[in-house]
Amino acid sequence: MMEYIGATGVQVTFEDVPIDDGIDFHFILSFAVDADSSGNPQNGKFSPYWIPSLTPDSVAAIKQEHPNVKVLASLSGWSLGNTVLHWYNPTDPHKWISNAFSSLQSLATTYHLDGIDIDYENFPHNSTFAFCIGELITLLKNQSAITIATIAPYYKTVEPYIELYGGYAGVIDYVNHQFYTDRVRTPVGFLKAFKTRAAQFDATKLLPSYEVNGRGIQGDAFFSALKLLESNGFAVNGVMIFSADASSSNGYYFERKSQAFLLNSTSI
Repeated sequence: MMEYIGATGVQVTFEDVPIDDGIDFHFILSFAVDADSSGNPQNGKFSPYWIPSLTPDSVAAIKQEHPNVKVLASLSGWSLGNTVLHWYNPTDPHKWISNAFSSLQSLATTYHLDGIDIDYENFPHNSTFAFCIGELITLLKNQSAITIATIAPYYKTVEPYIELYGGYAGVIDYVNHQFYTDRVRTPVGFLKAFKTRAAQFDATKLLPSYEVNGRGIQGDAFFSALKLLESNGFAVNGVMIFSADASSSNGYYFERKSQAFLLNSTSI
């Protein structure tokens, strides 16, 4: 189970979210950004911009209460305030990697993080993204700074993520594709979209995703789509939800039902 948390300013806490101890539950803190508060690039020096109530102590507490919980930091996201964020090609990619490693290693130590999620969403042409991010993940894992790495492409960013995945699949654990951006609203449409992304990434690492009160398939049709995936031979190895912030208004219905589905799934 993957759950983004802390991106929208809603004062949600880890304790608010229902966690079944029979599920590997990954919170994804949103977001760590290599930019200052005005959105100016910092050459790989990442800072946390999730809501301040998600403190290092709160991370340690939820992991102690639920040993099945892991916590990741998502990198970049769409915007910082009103500033749309972009991957920028560093003039010295190796310096960017070195800075990013140091800052994320420090962030992982401070916040008791298990991993990172890659969510850059805007790219220049001839991007250095795949090399820089792939080498960064590899270095973080080789130095035991993290144990988990995920990527979060959406329909407009598939190409740079395919390049990243093609070169570094061995250090990428899950693909949190944002299926809600594919704007399919039926189980059959969701199955078609999943087949497309499964051909681009490893189907066993690809997680179906849901946006609460958002785009794409909504309501219990999502769970019909999960059943349809299984009946068509796909293993539903997890679910990604965006986000705990939105779910705070509906009693975390989709988190509860997703975990129940996974516990009863024939895929795991």
